[in-house]
Amino acid sequence: MKPLVFLRVASVLTLIHALLHTIGGVYGSPEPGPQLAAVTVMKANQFLLMGHTRSYWNFYMGMGLGISISLTMEALVFWVLSSIARHDSWRVRPIYPVFAAGYLVFAVNSYEHFFPAPVIVEILIALCLASAFFTSRPVAVRV
Repeated sequence: MKPLVFLRVASVLTLIHALLHTIGGVYGSPEPGPQLAAVTVMKANQFLLMGHTRSYWNFYMGMGLGISISLTMEALVFWVLSSIARHDSWRVRPIYPVFAAGYLVFAVNSYEHFFPAPVIVEILIALCLASAFFTSRPVAVRV
């Protein structure tokens, strides 16, 4: 297969990751009991920081949305890279291992702090990016 296909698959997987993270991770409702109690405490503990009143809930929501935004941008970058790779995959080849390594570290973080679903998706994205790297070929020079 060509890098274009691997990058498009990585793009779609990353967009799905962003959507599910936003729906479940950021805007999901806490279960009654300990989860709801933790959220209530996070919202109730407000403090002044750099001239603004914030809570740990503000930081939780802000960082959660920040990750969703970042994942969406990466999905778009992978799609744009796939368009470039259609004609000159060799030129964008150095970018693939950077993102692949990042997604492997992301998977370790998800394994340590979350649950298997994001780990699996992040490993699949890293594999797609590694595959794009290994299937990239230099453009043949025409004389």
